[in-house]
Amino acid sequence: MFLTDEQQAILNGEKGETMAKVMKTLVMYGDAFGADKMVPVTSEYNHLVTSFGLKMISPVYELMDQLIEAGAISQQKFSMDPRPLDKNVPANFLQNLIFNKFMYSKQDFYEGQLKQLGLLNEDAFTCACYLDQVGNKPKKGEVLSWAESSAVVYANSVLGARCNRNSGIMDIMGSIAGCVPHFGLVTDEGRKATWIVKVETTKKPEAQLLGSAIGMKVMEDVPYIYGMDKWLGTELDDAACTYLKDFGAATASNGAVGLYHMDKLTPEAVEMGESLICEGAQVYVVDDAELQRVQDSYPVIWKNPDAKPKLCFVGCPHMSLQQLIDWTDRVKKGLQESGNKKVLIPTVFTTAPAVKKEFEKTRHANRLKSTGVVLSDICPLMYMNNPLCGPMPVITCSNKLRTYTTARYYTEDEILTKITKGGN
Repeated sequence: MFLTDEQQAILNGEKGETMAKVMKTLVMYGDAFGADKMVPVTSEYNHLVTSFGLKMISPVYELMDQLIEAGAISQQKFSMDPRPLDKNVPANFLQNLIFNKFMYSKQDFYEGQLKQLGLLNEDAFTCACYLDQVGNKPKKGEVLSWAESSAVVYANSVLGARCNRNSGIMDIMGSIAGCVPHFGLVTDEGRKATWIVKVETTKKPEAQLLGSAIGMKVMEDVPYIYGMDKWLGTELDDAACTYLKDFGAATASNGAVGLYHMDKLTPEAVEMGESLICEGAQVYVVDDAELQRVQDSYPVIWKNPDAKPKLCFVGCPHMSLQQLIDWTDRVKKGLQESGNKKVLIPTVFTTAPAVKKEFEKTRHANRLKSTGVVLSDICPLMYMNNPLCGPMPVITCSNKLRTYTTARYYTEDEILTKITKGGN
């Protein structure tokens, strides 16, 4: 790998042993993927995935202490994935004991380290850092050192930024050194599509279900998707971006997609069109039958498949402001139609702290509260990692949450029916 004189000097130890180790880590990472050089990180902010103070990850805390003591601080302020705890989310005494004493007992300590390293602010805990209220939205062409698969795929696809699917810790290494290895989705060639996806459904496909189907088919490859302009239009308005947020999260978690191009909609597809498609690209057709096949293939791993759901999560990735408003309207309408006053299953909507604050300024906040729905800013995955929560029959319309936990997937309409009207 070619290094500039400055990068080589850092590797040789001219800025101290700790910075040399940071650069060596990035060089080894780049070598593993055949990178030819380093390129500067050009975004204003970074985003880190490791937001949770798990007791067992003591090496992370030791590493952070070393970085702080050496003054190896991030060159960018950064946002983080969501916090794992919220006392308002339903949990019994034993579950809370596990959360606070045995799982996330280092949370406050870890957040103290993050503040010293460059945490953006107290509200910067969300997997959807690119939402307007949060403010970490990179520009087209900017090079990032992000981790968090759903954020990376959004930044690459919807915003046209450039970032590989980095792991936790690699994200802050790039931010400290100010550069990342040049390979994969950072390169022009790596952003070309090796799959053509033709969406031929008779109605607008569920975002999380379509993303799941495509992710499981193409895995880590880049798809170029036709047919969605019929449902989303050709402008990246709020509705389209919200759809792509949930769609992308499913492609990234059910597969390993870090970038997709949507014909006539996403910025690089609009700018370069079919020139983004590699010769010999494979073709995948998604119709109604294929979506049904995919949904039917999901395993039910509850101990009792017929158990009554004890909890429902909506908002993985975190919900946008408009989603909160729309879901409030839908829940209120569903309850009115069924004659129920409150949701029949304990339900948690999750969103970014800054979005939550904005929503609570609206008239919709009290309307949602009156339904019994809890509004939180936690990560549902972190909740489900509790060994006493994992066996619970939890339902969700998030294909990301379904993939990583024991939660059972239903479409948004199915979830709405279950929480407002009951039944199977």
